Amino acid sequence: MTNESDATTAPRVDWDAQAASFDDEPDHGLRDPRVRHAWAERLRDWLPGPAADVLDLGCGTGSLSLLAAEQGHRVTGVDASPAMVNLARAKLAGRDAVFLVGDAAEPPVGEERFDVVLVRHVLWALPDPGRALRHWWQLVRPGGRLVLVEGVWGTVDPAGIPADRLTALLAPLTEHVRVIPLSQDALLWGKDVTDERYAVVASTGP
Repeated sequence: MTNESDATTAPRVDWDAQAASFDDEPDHGLRDPRVRHAWAERLRDWLPGPAADVLDLGCGTGSLSLLAAEQGHRVTGVDASPAMVNLARAKLAGRDAVFLVGDAAEPPVGEERFDVVLVRHVLWALPDPGRALRHWWQLVRPGGRLVLVEGVWGTVDPAGIPADRLTALLAPLTEHVRVIPLSQDALLWGKDVTDERYAVVASTGP
């Protein structure tokens, strides 16, 4: 049972239909060089050294995947929308990256494991975020990490997952959890925001 501080269920969206205009949002397409640089610097802090294996779940058109690839990482992206995946493949053509159509909650990667599982604005929309986190944790190699970018959007009818709830869901998995507030960094969003936006880096060790 949820209350007003819990994650709410995302409305059903036809992401294939949204794919062509998805990158129009500043923090989706990262077309503004200042926004792009802001996200690149954040990823540089959150991801390990170069040549890590990164699994980008709910990758959309691949904007964060591209930043990770540009920083020397090997990227596997997963999205439920074939149209999004096609755009991501085009965006990262020639890069060390592969994109798969599939469910972010249970990505089609078999027994492969990764140094980083990167997820932005996906967990809040899943019907059972705790179960998804447990599954993603099994995809992380020893010494690896989850990087989760989430928030609560809106004030009249807020939707999202608060940081305190997300950290509580991670508590049975690891004690090594870092919460990074992001609301104050307008460059990430291409505008000033007043709602709760944050990243969580949960690692398998110190």
